[in-house]
Amino acid sequence: MQQMESLVEYGSRRVIITITAIICALLEIVDTTIVNVALNDMRGSLGATLTEVGWVVTAYAIGNVIIVPMTSWLSQQFGRRNYFAASIIMFTICSFLCGNATGIVELVIFRFLQGVGGGALLVTSQTIITESYPPEKRGMAQAIYGLGVIIGPTLGPPLGGYIVYHSTWPDIFYINIPIGVIATLLTLQYVRSPKYGEKTAVGDVDWLGIALLAVTVGSLQYVLEKGQDDDWFSDSLILSLTVIAGLGLYFFIWRELTYKKPIVELRVLKNGNLRVGTILSFIMGFGLYGSTFIIPLYTQSILGWTAQQAGMLMVPAALTTAFMMPIIGTLLQKGVPQQYLAASGFILFAVFTFWGYVILTPDTNADDFFWMLIVRGVGMGMLFIPITTLSLSTLKGQQIGQGAAFTGMMRQLGDRSVLR
Repeated sequence: MQQMESLVEYGSRRVIITITAIICALLEIVDTTIVNVALNDMRGSLGATLTEVGWVVTAYAIGNVIIVPMTSWLSQQFGRRNYFAASIIMFTICSFLCGNATGIVELVIFRFLQGVGGGALLVTSQTIITESYPPEKRGMAQAIYGLGVIIGPTLGPPLGGYIVYHSTWPDIFYINIPIGVIATLLTLQYVRSPKYGEKTAVGDVDWLGIALLAVTVGSLQYVLEKGQDDDWFSDSLILSLTVIAGLGLYFFIWRELTYKKPIVELRVLKNGNLRVGTILSFIMGFGLYGSTFIIPLYTQSILGWTAQQAGMLMVPAALTTAFMMPIIGTLLQKGVPQQYLAASGFILFAVFTFWGYVILTPDTNADDFFWMLIVRGVGMGMLFIPITTLSLSTLKGQQIGQGAAFTGMMRQLGDRSVLR
């Protein structure tokens, strides 16, 4: 407990650390969605097929989700500040390389490496913010963090559409460079690294666990990304990768529970709050996060809207969520149970989905979406903070980073599964 308390920050230093973490979280999330509206331009300039250019999205997601479960261990090995700064640098350099790619293969490789760098940004940002605030203010800390996480997916499509319309697609990657440089400098200057035990010697590193994790999560991510396009289990590759993911998961769990220094500490899931929070994070990602992508896709493909129009449609809901965040954080600080707020949020989510089921037709106009999406915005505000606070509320020290990695991975898997 003493180690965790020593990481609590105050005054301007905490403000700077919080801003730095949110910037890094935004970098990762915006880059997940910003390329979607530029794929057609990429296909034309790089001479790629529709299937090939789809790998620009898939490669980033695979690199991202493979590294997320290992972020806590990597932070311990290299020091959180050093690992976080290195991840920002890697993300920034790969952004430059993506913008300079002259072929689709180059772009896919650089996007995968960018995803590896970006995987640490979201989870480690959450851990840094959580540990920078005292336990009684963690509800508000999660509210601040949630602003970046929830607004990010909404910013991606309109920002990408604006850049592609007024410039060229490489600029969607180049805008990361100055932000990445600033975030790196702030991280090196202000972020501190906790000391949680000794590093793992090279000979004791769980190399088999790393390999099993990469194979399992990579295979699962591919199935979620490409299953819809390849008609799911009628495709032999999808079927084979599903079997590999299942077997890999079994052997990965066995390995991590029996190895003396596991790459992912599964025992942290003995914590009841974290187990519940991890499941709810997947549901939240599957439901409310997925709608951030499905509705813009529907309006563009069925209603014929532009990328900018589709992106702007989501702005009122994002502003509603931003408005709700400090309110929910205050309620948590005053002792309102997370369970009640989360349950209310899921009720609003049910209202939102039924509303969408009723009104979405080929003749739906922009006004019909407004109140439905406002309900979604309120529901997201009531879900994100209570779930993340509940997940990490009874964890201490290094367990906080491990728990954040689990919830972050499940949110992304839920998000990706609904996208495809």
